[in-house]
Amino acid sequence: MTGGTVALAFSGGLDTTVCVPLLKEEYGYDDVIGVTVDVGQPDSEFAEAHETADALGVEHYVVDAKAEFAEACFGAVKANATYQGYPLGTALARPVIAEAILGVAEEQGCTALAHGCTGKGNDQLRFEAVWRASDMDVCAPVRELGLTREWEIDYAAEKGLPVEAGNDGEWSIDTNLWSRSVEGGDLEDPGYVPPEDIYDWTDAPTGETETVDIEFEAGVPVAVDGNEMEPVHLIEYLNDLAGGYGVGRTDLMEDRMLGLKVRENYEHPAATTLLAAHEALEGLVLTKDERDFKQQVDQQWAQKAYEGLADHPLVSALDAFVDETQQQVTGTVTVKFEGGQARPVARESEHAVYSADAASFDTETVNGIEQEDATGVAKYHGFQSRLANASKPELTTDGGDTGSEE
Repeated sequence: MTGGTVALAFSGGLDTTVCVPLLKEEYGYDDVIGVTVDVGQPDSEFAEAHETADALGVEHYVVDAKAEFAEACFGAVKANATYQGYPLGTALARPVIAEAILGVAEEQGCTALAHGCTGKGNDQLRFEAVWRASDMDVCAPVRELGLTREWEIDYAAEKGLPVEAGNDGEWSIDTNLWSRSVEGGDLEDPGYVPPEDIYDWTDAPTGETETVDIEFEAGVPVAVDGNEMEPVHLIEYLNDLAGGYGVGRTDLMEDRMLGLKVRENYEHPAATTLLAAHEALEGLVLTKDERDFKQQVDQQWAQKAYEGLADHPLVSALDAFVDETQQQVTGTVTVKFEGGQARPVARESEHAVYSADAASFDTETVNGIEQEDATGVAKYHGFQSRLANASKPELTTDGGDTGSEE
């Protein structure tokens, strides 16, 4: 392939920096533009990307997609979306980023799209699931050329590329509005106990506690302690508040899509808080049958989200079910931050599937139903299993039956 312009998912880090000359030298493109998408990263990352792009002579575009990403996060709340026990973050962000980059590429008349992902991670699949639906070519230099980090460092030095090893190269960190992931270095050893300084969003839990009221409308968080907030602000507010109590730390062995098992550390204070509150509210307003079936739907939704397949037809069908159940998920949940946990301690809703009189031990008759009416139910409960057990032959201690043969 020769000629044309390629749009590169650009962070200014080592991988994307070395991709710029490689896309010209090895792939034959005339020009490379860099696109950085804002999904809630620190300002320092944008400054680094801009400075690196300037030094490379690359035209640099920044797209603000925080609102779109926050909407995706709240969709995950409605679906109680977690993967192997932690709230999805990076997985939700990648399709949003990919769509934004594709939009810039189309506006700028690009003929191809490129990323700096390796061949061992999930992100390559999430980017390309979006991009390969377009007519543009897709390039992945690090994967396709089999590059190692050591080779990239040597290549950058040889070419005089403006590369700074973030965090002294100790950890690989990915941050967005919803979560912060930390991996690499000594953390690759499952037996290594991570130091406290890997954490940035969360303080070590103390004995201090605090409660907050979180209000939902149709399954979507809309206010904290009576103060209505836009999605981005609400997430940022809870990240700061809950993180101060050590809420939202996860350390686990994660199974990636390619079959690799990796050690990951995450911080997600707002996500942990909102997911806990939302599930508590569903427990009040949904029937048992709805909740049982929705657990299956939620698991499938989370799996597709983890895979970056937000546009999968199955997701549209799952969304239809989720949205139907969320019509009644309106109310307020009180959450207590304590010991690094976000624990729902109270909930209320005008749609509660709950009767205090019916559940109370102090009432005799409710809606014409009396306690003694349960006697018939109790007699039938387990009736079939009693019949089945009675029909089985008795066994002797040596495994034979007690019958005699004549």
